[in-house]
Amino acid sequence: MKITKDSMVTLHYTLHDAEGKELDSSVGKEPLQYIHGNGMLIPGLEAQMEGLEAGAKLHAVVEAAQAYGEYNDKMVVEVPRSNFEDGTPVEVGMQFQASTVDGQVCLVRVIAVTDEIVTVDANHELAGKQLTFDVEILEVREATEDELNGLGGCGGCGGCGGSCGGDCNCEGGCEGGCGNCN
Repeated sequence: MKITKDSMVTLHYTLHDAEGKELDSSVGKEPLQYIHGNGMLIPGLEAQMEGLEAGAKLHAVVEAAQAYGEYNDKMVVEVPRSNFEDGTPVEVGMQFQASTVDGQVCLVRVIAVTDEIVTVDANHELAGKQLTFDVEILEVREATEDELNGLGGCGGCGGCGGSCGGDCNCEGGCEGGCGNCN
């Protein structure tokens, strides 16, 4: 069976950045399973997997715009340290959920801290980066009705695939395609 919309796909992958550094891999762990054509993967990878069958191997280079979007400087914000509870430790690298002015929830990463200001970045950590995936398709089958009915809670916003930079107003919040549930 070929990968088409609503196929349940099981695969192993290894992800590298443009410099060849391994960022993530399912090899030696549980394989990744997803329902094709529903925004559960970044758009550039999903498009390249269309039509493949079990046993296929793919070396896919995905440009930033078709991965986690271009880096958006407007998503870096300086927040007064006084907005955080007294005594709460805030350190570079910490991640937490924050609310935007329009009530959306987004994941932010602390990138700088002073006595007065905490700088947070709401871009996905892979925004603006070309990514390379080595994929092995293990199984392709039709998704069951129960699997299709369970769509909508996780796996990205399902509308933009995350390339909007968090600005698409997808139902449930986009979070830039990181795949986190709200």
